[in-house]
Amino acid sequence: MKDGSAAPAFEAVFAGAVEGASLPWAGAEVPRPEVVLLNEALAEALGFDPEALRRPEAAAWLCGAEPPPGAHPVAMAYAGHQFGQFNPQLGDGRALLLGEIATEAGLRDLHLKGSGPTPFSRRGDGKAVLGPVLREYVLGEAMAALGVPTTRALAVTTTGEDVMREGRKPGAVLARVAASHIRVGSFQFFAARRQHDILKALADHAIARHDPDLTGEDRYERFLARVVERQAELIAAWMALGFIHGVMNTDNMAVSGETIDYGPCAFMEAYDPAAVFSSIDHAGRYAYGNQPGIAQWNLARLAEALLPLMGGDESIPAATEIVSGFAGLYEAAWLRRFRAKLGLERAEEGDMDLVTGLLAMARGQADFTSLFRALGVAAGGDPAPAHALFADPGAFDAWLPAWEARLAQEAPGAAERMAAVNPIYLPRNLPLDAALTAAEAGDLAPIRRVLGIVAAPFTRQEGAEDLAAPAPAGTPFVTYCGT
Repeated sequence: MKDGSAAPAFEAVFAGAVEGASLPWAGAEVPRPEVVLLNEALAEALGFDPEALRRPEAAAWLCGAEPPPGAHPVAMAYAGHQFGQFNPQLGDGRALLLGEIATEAGLRDLHLKGSGPTPFSRRGDGKAVLGPVLREYVLGEAMAALGVPTTRALAVTTTGEDVMREGRKPGAVLARVAASHIRVGSFQFFAARRQHDILKALADHAIARHDPDLTGEDRYERFLARVVERQAELIAAWMALGFIHGVMNTDNMAVSGETIDYGPCAFMEAYDPAAVFSSIDHAGRYAYGNQPGIAQWNLARLAEALLPLMGGDESIPAATEIVSGFAGLYEAAWLRRFRAKLGLERAEEGDMDLVTGLLAMARGQADFTSLFRALGVAAGGDPAPAHALFADPGAFDAWLPAWEARLAQEAPGAAERMAAVNPIYLPRNLPLDAALTAAEAGDLAPIRRVLGIVAAPFTRQEGAEDLAAPAPAGTPFVTYCGT
């Protein structure tokens, strides 16, 4: 708002529509809240006055210590499969939903992460530390700039206290925005308890929020189909960018189709379907190449939770067909994106072989992001940069004529089309990690620099080479949940 107040009107839509799905709660008191990073463009889109959000009273509610005027914070309940094992009670153990804000794009949740313990904390301290909070801010903004549906960060607020995470770390709270925070695990929570009245209220609220055109007795079946469609598109977008979420538990899959809960995530460098960065993913369950299959597995768990609303066991064949349809939807979305990455607009027989042939030869050799940028140069007539990415370029040289022949069937301008979909810059693992380390030591300039660069991922920028190039071959890199 432009009247000097910090916040627009908050609504309590979820808490009011789904009684029993959340608990009224307050954040922990903190000694010295300070807003250290503010997403001004997002603030204005939500109706905030950015200058007002920098005031001490706004910092207090952005970290959960005091609710903003008109807000009634709640901790949301959900369950989830974590690395394949079902936990019937998870919930917002360190988070609060402040409420919803009406925007031109519809309702948006404002949610705090790291605001202190709740009844769902499971003996945790409910806190978060600055490094991982900033990491989620950067990754979310990078994904938004890349056109991927995602939660986004409004602000990072330090708390003025240290939190123990392998030593003392500066505490912080992330204020993030989403179309909703309704997860697959939200439905699992009430299905497991056979609380079908609350399950129905939750489903009806989710439909009203995300698919208001769905009406009639078959709306739950059609809602499941919509979620399947959204996830097929989302995972295809991840795969086309080499993004690895790292912890695709069912409580980390939003029915809105947004990327949610950035933890031990990373962008793959050398192409490898088995790539894993997360320190806790010892068996590679959430490896890059496993993400489509895991998404379908998670959707099957959503279908199971919705069965009581779809007609019970009699609806199993219909639900199975819907979830089985993920594979075809995903493949179509994946191929459409990779065609675009290769400058192809038309669909032709043999395109799948063209893409998979390229990826097979790149495995273990070429940096995924650099390869497609170099192919854009090749489409302009110079294959040398792409050729140079391969230690053994013979297979690439054999592949190249088939792609060039395929490009000849397309309209001119392939190089320009490719430049518009293949990023130059990503939050590369090592420079991002270095910027986060600097931030924890009190220097936010490097993280601001990274944010500025990844906000324009397709535009060449002076002095940004470190975010365009992979780490030296053999450089180990591991990610941690950290919050």
